[in-house]
Amino acid sequence: MINFNVRINSGSLIQDTLSIFYPSLCAACDDLLVRGEDLICTKCLIQLPRTAFHLDEHNPVAKQFWGKVNLEAATAYFHFHKGELVQQLVHKLKYQNSPEVGVRMGMLCGADLLGSSQYASADMVIPVPLHPKKQRIRGYNQAACFGEGLATAMGILHLPKAIKRKKHTDTQTKKSRFARFKNVAEVFLIRNPDELRGKKILLVDDVITTGSTLTACAKILLELEGVKVLVVSMAFAEK
Repeated sequence: MINFNVRINSGSLIQDTLSIFYPSLCAACDDLLVRGEDLICTKCLIQLPRTAFHLDEHNPVAKQFWGKVNLEAATAYFHFHKGELVQQLVHKLKYQNSPEVGVRMGMLCGADLLGSSQYASADMVIPVPLHPKKQRIRGYNQAACFGEGLATAMGILHLPKAIKRKKHTDTQTKKSRFARFKNVAEVFLIRNPDELRGKKILLVDDVITTGSTLTACAKILLELEGVKVLVVSMAFAEK
């Protein structure tokens, strides 16, 4: 009689078997992930172009808002360049039904922001809203995915429905700086102002170009008594 003194971890065995037929790929480079890697491979995590803007109050993102709206601070986690890893991540988040990419990036960003007293003292995270029509088509708000991860990592509230978009606007992609601002003027409203008064808010979006949408949202938040606003985005597309 053979005595099999071998203990098998059934969970690991099933996972390994499934990975043969349904391999997990890196969201940034599409290479195979190895055990222990989560959504993004170690190589890409090292190579992703972090900005460290949260440690510099005069950074390029903050300067985008100077003279437009009175923010406490502004930052973006990554540099965005066409054809590179961050564009791949943003594309998957927005167009390939991958909300988990936003959550993962938010978790990474939130962990870094805890190293800044300015950002670490925030009370809540509020994402820039999508119009309900566009959200129904996409299935989720990509900024809210990023905000979810951010709030989780920082241990603060996430209020994805705090700001409502009153009307659908044209895409911002090919508009000039002035046209972008005009396109989003007076399209937002706050649902429950009382829960925001006196709070320090992280207002988040996926990618900053001109900052017009964030400016419009920040302005209505700052109309509330005692509110302070800091802007955080997943990436900054420098021109």
